Amino acid sequence: MGRSVGAGAEDLEPQISSGAARRLRRSVVLATATVAILPLLVTTTLNYTQYRAAIRAEAEQPIARITLNTKRSLELFLAERRSALMFIVNDRSFEELCSPAALARTIANMNRSLTVAAFVDLGIVDGTGEQLCYSGPYKLEGKNYRDQDWFAEVARRGTYTSDVFLGYRNVPHFVIASRHERADGGFYVLRATIDAELLSELVMPASLGSEDDVFLVNRQGVLQSPSRRYGPVLTSIPLPLPPYSAGVDVREMRDNRGETLFVGAAFIENSPFVLLFLKPAGEAMGRWLTLRNELIAFTVASAVLILAVILWGSGQFVKSLSEASRRRAALMHHIEYSNKLASLGRLAAGVAHEINNPLAIINEKAGLAKDLVSLEAEFPRREKFLDLIDSILRSVERCKTITHRLLGFARHMDVQNEPIDLGTLLKEVMGFLGKEAEYRNLTVNFDLSDTLPTIESDRGQLQQVFLNILNNAFAAVRDGGRIDIVAEPFGPDQVAVSIADDGVGIPPENLPRIFEPFFTTKQGTGTGLGLSITYGIVKKLGGDIQVESEVGRGTRFTVILPTRKRG
Repeated sequence: MGRSVGAGAEDLEPQISSGAARRLRRSVVLATATVAILPLLVTTTLNYTQYRAAIRAEAEQPIARITLNTKRSLELFLAERRSALMFIVNDRSFEELCSPAALARTIANMNRSLTVAAFVDLGIVDGTGEQLCYSGPYKLEGKNYRDQDWFAEVARRGTYTSDVFLGYRNVPHFVIASRHERADGGFYVLRATIDAELLSELVMPASLGSEDDVFLVNRQGVLQSPSRRYGPVLTSIPLPLPPYSAGVDVREMRDNRGETLFVGAAFIENSPFVLLFLKPAGEAMGRWLTLRNELIAFTVASAVLILAVILWGSGQFVKSLSEASRRRAALMHHIEYSNKLASLGRLAAGVAHEINNPLAIINEKAGLAKDLVSLEAEFPRREKFLDLIDSILRSVERCKTITHRLLGFARHMDVQNEPIDLGTLLKEVMGFLGKEAEYRNLTVNFDLSDTLPTIESDRGQLQQVFLNILNNAFAAVRDGGRIDIVAEPFGPDQVAVSIADDGVGIPPENLPRIFEPFFTTKQGTGTGLGLSITYGIVKKLGGDIQVESEVGRGTRFTVILPTRKRG
């Protein structure tokens, strides 16, 4: 079906393609999201770090305080015992001390004078390591300690506090020993024993959390007091010891169970003991975990909201940009169409001018011939010649009307308005095609509304409009096809005339171009000007033209015209 297509701006392809629009939207989203979300992430990271540091310092402070207080108490306890031994060994002679009764009285006096009764037994060991005198619950008199570490240390240092060991009694204990020089150049050692259970009592604070743990270890990480987590005395713990520090060191560690702990460590001066205070990080940082989750949730919710707004905004932006581009393309297409029509108008004007000249000559010569025949009374077959000349003059007049309309298309000549009965006009136009409809067995139905008003418009141009549309409809239908012509009021001041056929229809890709000059699908027979001219005439008359089509089902053209001249 060869229908010319043209100035249909609805189909104009936007300059921004869908792929370019998607790329532009991705770029806008990426750039805007970076600008909007990056500061949020930086702020969240700073707050995360600062809050965590503040809450960690708040969690570490009680650990450090308890550890420091316990360290001082333990150091004071050991210092009192060392001082008591040094006082005894310096105040009394070897003979005054070296008897079970004297040692028993000394133990009793020291335990009464000290704040905590700690000494289990006392013994005097000579320079060879043999225990000469002993007072206590065990049978240790005569035992030799020459090969034990504590003896070598006190001999070298003068005073010594050992770590916890089992010794001859096979009970966990530690000793505090003090060396004294004898007049004969030798020495002896006053040795006091303290039960290891006392250490557990000394290091345990008044209140301790259910998951907390406080205990003593030696420098090798062996327990010197029981631990809730790691077992009884003399068991090795799975935690590394921090480097020596005179104060309290609180740090985060992970044990062999994979649990993260806050560990407060303090080295007990003048002893092998290291005090450890353990608190699970989850308990110590419980408030931080809640705050962290809230901070992360807030950040994620904010980022999602920002992204949603950015996606919506970028979509609107790209949509507006595409719409502006589409309007711009439509305008450019309209300008191009106007240029085509202008070129067509110039071509039409030239053709009309070239035709009018020989028509004028034909008209003049035919008129002269008619005058000559009329003046010659005896001219043979006079009436026959006059009829032939009148036929020539009528044809010339018809050609003049056609060229006049062609010039009107080219020059946009003024519309000649007159009252028109659309029903009568449509039937007149159909009369031009009646023979073809009858020959091809086409069914043409009229449906003219009883309330159809009389309109004011240009009769000749309306005839051309409907004749062009009907010609296309005839070309579209097969023999035996059907064409429906409907005219009815359309709104308060308009009428609508629709011409529908059951022909082959117009492909969707061609619909947007049906009013474009020189576009045609009639191979070898169409010029592509019929519907373009029709579109221009309808617009000049103040109306509009619409088309609906479906391939294989037919096409409907609807011409909407004002009932009165506008403007």
